[in-house]
Amino acid sequence: MKCRVVFDTSSLVSASLRPSSIPDRALTLALKSCQLCSCADSLAQREEVLQRPRFDAYVGRDTRLAFYVTIRSHSQIFALTGAVLNQVEGQCRDGTDDFILALALAAQAEVIVTSDKDLLVLHPWHGIAILKPAQFLAQAVI
Repeated sequence: MKCRVVFDTSSLVSASLRPSSIPDRALTLALKSCQLCSCADSLAQREEVLQRPRFDAYVGRDTRLAFYVTIRSHSQIFALTGAVLNQVEGQCRDGTDDFILALALAAQAEVIVTSDKDLLVLHPWHGIAILKPAQFLAQAVI
């Protein structure tokens, strides 16, 4: 079975805006060797963020939406039950990140890839590695 990995929205947005960047390379590696895990909340957040006009200066909207479609089509979608959401409530300093933790639990993920300090301070969390994109790349090389 492939390693299951959750990418937070900021890492995916960075990957979409900066081709060949560390987040983009980490995502490329994950798409080749892991199962990317998503949920309705993560997909909705990604779609909304990728449509923000402030990113037009970096990459065109059509390219960003094509990136979103690619991520969605390569993701296994998991439902977040009330029980899982209750289990993670209050475990992150930023409650808006709770769904990332819930997704990782629901998917039985091995890794969360993020640059979010509120998530990184939890590493490891319930046996799940929480890594920056560069750390994810470094671990894969070993």
